[in-house]
Amino acid sequence: MEWLGPQFRGDDISRGRSTLPDMGAFRTAVSIENIARRGELRTLNDVLVDTGSEYTWVPRVVLESLGIAPERTQHFRVADGRAIERELGFAIVRAAGTFAPDFVVFAEPGDMVLLGSRSLEGLNVRVDPVRKMLVDAGPVVAAVA
Repeated sequence: MEWLGPQFRGDDISRGRSTLPDMGAFRTAVSIENIARRGELRTLNDVLVDTGSEYTWVPRVVLESLGIAPERTQHFRVADGRAIERELGFAIVRAAGTFAPDFVVFAEPGDMVLLGSRSLEGLNVRVDPVRKMLVDAGPVVAAVA
């Protein structure tokens, strides 16, 4: 199960408010696209960048509006110890001028809306904590024969 850190209400984040201090956290714009139906995007502003979360969490209504279907269910453990289940689907995630395919969580009302570490890796970006922005991670290391 993935542990979800301090909880923010998704609707609070979309309005630029949080219920806990930001402690160096920052937000960015993220666009979501259906892998099977390219060209139509939904952009989410003020998405929390969360390197402590494996997955990117997108409101269910956004994913459904793009025709993205759930592929499987994943178990998660939230900060207060509760176990929850959420559906996952495939999407193209766009941020910081680049894009990558990834699993996305169908976030329910009250869930965090965030950009997780799997998407950050796929996008080949890293967090610059001083400038509070995503930056190019540089060349991808590869083995050569």
